[in-house]
Amino acid sequence: MKIIVQHTSMTPIYEQLVDQIKSAIIQGELQENDPLPSVRSLAKELRISALTVKKAYDALDQEGMITTVHGKGSFVCGVNPSLKREEQLKVIQDELEGIVTKAHLVGVSDKELMELLELILEGL
Repeated sequence: MKIIVQHTSMTPIYEQLVDQIKSAIIQGELQENDPLPSVRSLAKELRISALTVKKAYDALDQEGMITTVHGKGSFVCGVNPSLKREEQLKVIQDELEGIVTKAHLVGVSDKELMELLELILEGL
């Protein structure tokens, strides 16, 4: 699992960690019962505070994505297939919203955007 922290991003570092770990779980890069790096080792590797990593792990634990066993570490939980699909749809929706925003900024109408989407779908 490769985690990239963008210090210049407006997104807090712990949220970047949560998003990237959650994505790795949903995409199957991390499987059920896979261990996550320890809080200290990940903090050292990313050169960030251990408290930031702990906050991310706590958030993932609350969401049911990982479980933490005191003295043993944090492990990936099984992902419900419907949750996996829902998360994938959310990623697609976010990307589409970004595309629509960009299109509107350069003057592309909704009708033109729909026509473009139809052309792309026909080509697949």
